[in-house]
Order: sequence, then structure tokens, then C-alpha cells
Amino acid sequence: MTTMTKRMVLSAILLLAGMAAAQTSQSVPAGTALMVKLNTTLATFSNRVGDQFQGSLTQPVVLNGQTVIPAGARIEGRVTKLSEPRRISGKPTIGILPEAVVMPTGERYFLDATLIDTNLGRGSDVNEEGQFKGSGLDRRDKLETGGGAAGGMLIGGLIGGGPGVLIGGAVGAGSGTAHWLSKHRSAILPAGTQLTLELNRPLAMTTATAPAPPPTPAGGSQ
Repeated sequence: MTTMTKRMVLSAILLLAGMAAAQTSQSVPAGTALMVKLNTTLATFSNRVGDQFQGSLTQPVVLNGQTVIPAGARIEGRVTKLSEPRRISGKPTIGILPEAVVMPTGERYFLDATLIDTNLGRGSDVNEEGQFKGSGLDRRDKLETGGGAAGGMLIGGLIGGGPGVLIGGAVGAGSGTAHWLSKHRSAILPAGTQLTLELNRPLAMTTATAPAPPPTPAGGSQ
């Protein structure tokens, strides 16, 4: 092997070693919260199980003073459950499964996380399984049910006096409840909703740092 060839091989080895050293692996610990803005509107009346959704990280994830996941990183996942109950005590449900975080540079990492909160109020919440629950029976529904009972009592009273009031009230309440049971209760997660995700297990991240230039091989310049 000539001296020139030896120098070229040594330079290549040093370059590869510098590139390998430039890759450092860090693990984002389980329990870390990811603040995500939903980019896709999800609704029980328009989506299907398996539909994809996307969001974007609104706050960077920082470890030991170094940003390992920058704000703007894309979060991808899919819908796992959709429910629109017709029960007075039921709540509409949207289940989502975050599956990946995609860095601005294109690197993609498997994500095991659960939805734990949203910035939506008005009776909505997130259960222990990470499913978004929309509002159940609201004030308007109670007025509709109560109005049915009151109307029945008025008509029953006009027809049959005291007993008619009781009978009419029962019939009216039953018709009001039947009306409510015939209605679908929907849940919506609009685009722009702030989601809080929590990592179920550590997320291994590989970060790149600028490698130092390889030293000049012994024997002078090529």
C-alpha cells in the first residue's frame, strides 16, 4: 500500500470516527409532558376510527440545557375510538393514539404517549384511558326535558283535574326523555386545541453536534 493510499484510508477512518462521535443519544424520561397544538379537527360525527391526525409541539423539550425536541416538531397519530351515545348519562368520546414525533430535519421517532388534558372547558374532560369526553346532558337538554313534563302537567290538568296533572306530568316527562334519547351527543376537538400529552415510556432521541475537524495525518499535508 502506497503512502498516499495509507493517508487516504487514515483520513477516512478519522472522518467516520468524528461523525460517529457527533451523534449523541439522549432519552426523554417517561412522564415528560408534551404541549401540542392540534392541527386537525377531530369530531365524532365526521371522523372514523383509523383516521390520521397531526399536531405541532408548542414548547421545546429541553434536557440538561439542550433542546432535544424543538418547538414546531410534528406529532402524528390516529383516532382509536369514536362514540356518540344516546343516553342521558353518557358522554361522547374521542380516543386518539399519538404514534410519532417528526423533527424539522426529517428524523422520525416512535412515540408512546397518552392524552391527559386539553384547554377545552364547558363540561369536557379526559378520562384515565386518555380519551376525550365531550359534554353530556346540558342546561338546554334539562330545559327540554323539564318543559315536556310541565307541558304534560298543564294539558293533564285542563283535561282531568288533579289526577290529570300527575298523569300528564308523567307522560310529558316520558316524551321529553324520549326526545333527548333520540338525539346524538357529539364531541369535537377543533384544530388549534391545546393538547397535553404524557410520555408512557422514555423517548430515545439522537442529537447531532458539530464534529471537530479531523487532525492532519502524520507526515504532513497530502
